[in-house]
Amino acid sequence: MNTAGPMEATEGATAKSVTGGRCARIVRISVTDFRNIGNAELHLPADGIAVVGDNGHGKTNLLEAIAYLQLLRSMRGARDRDLVRFDCDAFHVGADTDGTRVTRVGIGVAKTSAKRATLDGVEQTRLGSALGAVPSVCFSPADVSLVTGGPSDRRRALDIVLALTDHAYLTALRAYRAALTRRNATLRSSRQNHSSLHAWEPALAQHGAKLVRARHAWVAEFGHRFAALAAAIGEPQPMAVTYESAFGAHDDVASEIADALAASRDQDIRRGATQCGPHRDDLRFVLGARSLKVAGSAGQHRTAAIALRLLEAGTFRTRTGVQPIVLLDDPFAELDRRRADRVLALLQDTTADGLGQVVLCVPREDEVPREFTRLERWTVRDGEFAKSVSRG
Repeated sequence: MNTAGPMEATEGATAKSVTGGRCARIVRISVTDFRNIGNAELHLPADGIAVVGDNGHGKTNLLEAIAYLQLLRSMRGARDRDLVRFDCDAFHVGADTDGTRVTRVGIGVAKTSAKRATLDGVEQTRLGSALGAVPSVCFSPADVSLVTGGPSDRRRALDIVLALTDHAYLTALRAYRAALTRRNATLRSSRQNHSSLHAWEPALAQHGAKLVRARHAWVAEFGHRFAALAAAIGEPQPMAVTYESAFGAHDDVASEIADALAASRDQDIRRGATQCGPHRDDLRFVLGARSLKVAGSAGQHRTAAIALRLLEAGTFRTRTGVQPIVLLDDPFAELDRRRADRVLALLQDTTADGLGQVVLCVPREDEVPREFTRLERWTVRDGEFAKSVSRG
């Protein structure tokens, strides 16, 4: 689908400022053959919309399509080919935007060809140029896996935040992953000859050091906010987030990583994979003096996950001057009323000028919180979206 349509005159106002910055927003989004959505086009007011529909009909798929415009991949970890609608060959997501670095974005994915991205009508030779074009942050009950799941879930979340707000981090992350892939391929290719193994270690040390320092710096800068957010949501016990790494944030961390890689070569050869480096690090959530994952209740896990997402949005605002679009996927379904009210208050108070654009998805009309009754209503059924005449 062509995403080049003109913006509606009634929706062409400049995005309002947010603490001296601006609010990202989508003016129009078109989704073709994505998950169960065949062909949808939605015009979004500056405040956003509330989508009501039974589970399994396409609410989360819409949010995933919006998030795809930022991540260029599924926010749920699905493979691109699994996002293509059944019996179709490709999907396309496009948007006209305001308050972002471009005003038109289009991403096309075919099962049999490379992913393509266009910015302001120009096809990008480097796909990474489109990364982060439409900033958004999604809140969902599934976020609890950030606390209860494995380290890879938390590393991925942290890598996304840092890569989207720091180009140097993105460059280092790509280079590190490329060197890691080659070193691991060497480990697996021949168990008898690994003379070239050390060739990839300088790159792993150099770029890995940048990752380690940036991660330590993020926790140092934003960690106290996590504790404050958890308390504001209603957690009476002190809650904290720490960065768990075998490597410090000092100037000589590259040498430290290089020495660790050299020392672990024999073990890596036996296991066929690189066992040390920042790709093994973790974010750790602490409740009092204990691991939150082990000692926390389901409600405390949800509190930590929401605080982390609020921290993600705060990082965007602080580092880019842009308020991301807020995607809410029935986020209060597993919270008691008291905590839900506090989260809503925090969302409303995140900036001096308001929350910005919101896309809220809930199963029933009466589950739209009173704070969002102003939002234009849409319904969804079997992947088809329609503007609702009634307003709550």
